[in-house]
Amino acid sequence: MLVKKTLQSITRQNFLFSEPVFVADGCRRRASFAFRRQKGQTTFGFNAFHSDKIVDLDVCPQLTPGINRALPLLRSLLEDLCRSPMTIREKRKIRTCYIDKGDLWVTEADNGLDVVLEYALPPDLAQREIIFEHLHAAENVIRVSHRPSATAAAETIIEKTPPFIKAGSRVIHIPPAAFLQPSREGQEALTALVRKYVGTKAENVADLFCGCGTFSFPLAETAGRKVFAVDSAVPLLSALQKSADRQMVANVESAVRNLFKQPLTAAELKKFSTVVLDPPRAGAKEQVRTLAAAPAGGRPSRAVVVSCNPASFVRDANILQDGGYVLREVTMVDQFVRTPHAELVALFAEDVQ
Repeated sequence: MLVKKTLQSITRQNFLFSEPVFVADGCRRRASFAFRRQKGQTTFGFNAFHSDKIVDLDVCPQLTPGINRALPLLRSLLEDLCRSPMTIREKRKIRTCYIDKGDLWVTEADNGLDVVLEYALPPDLAQREIIFEHLHAAENVIRVSHRPSATAAAETIIEKTPPFIKAGSRVIHIPPAAFLQPSREGQEALTALVRKYVGTKAENVADLFCGCGTFSFPLAETAGRKVFAVDSAVPLLSALQKSADRQMVANVESAVRNLFKQPLTAAELKKFSTVVLDPPRAGAKEQVRTLAAAPAGGRPSRAVVVSCNPASFVRDANILQDGGYVLREVTMVDQFVRTPHAELVALFAEDVQ
């Protein structure tokens, strides 16, 4: 197994590799499609591996049935948008142009599909009418937004009801193109492992790289516990805080912070009994260095690390172990079906010997 081979680079090997969790086909709830209009034909599908070539598709066995059912509708929408002329004013000139390429992002929330159209030109009135005509009667599509690029803010064009997901017993209203675990089943498996490793004591927990709170809210269900949620993504953190306020969850506090540039300090970490880290693929090198360098007995007694990259996990694990933490247990969650990618959840505890 590729994951076990990668974990052999961890300096101390006396940890338990628990029974892996496998997510079945047909569960992926997020997808990014590409489209292109050439010679009167619209191609809609996925980019080929390491290529800008688009592989046209009508169905994908990895996606949820809800997303697959919507693909014909989304293809038809893109075809009509690409056929619609747009008038652009540039200084003293007026020119007519067409959408010739872009991306389309789909997220299956718990109450329907959230769609983001991504192309450079802002939609004009005619395009907004096309979007409304296609989607007002589509029961499973509940919001459509537009953004000019992946890093730009999305403008909502039509919203029938706010998309939401459940995290534990709480509801989180998600922003457009929200970063979520690829599958609902994967999220539930990861949450169960995080809760298991954090334990049930009424202690303060720091949830770092928290996103919209998929771990924060379940962890906050333990009576007497306070959760401090930190992330640099303002839209996700705003969704977390609004959801906490709306549902009167008083024991979740959030803060916007770039943990790569400004990790929690030793003095701040001292306030928590457990820290949960769920960083992106690059890992959490800066934060785990600060955690490992903090004085023993005056820092969180355990760290729960969720990683989507075994290579960066090994690096961070070795930093923690060099700093006096011991890797107790690792569990793999394979929610990237038919790919070499896998997710890990691990428990580190202070070495009390």
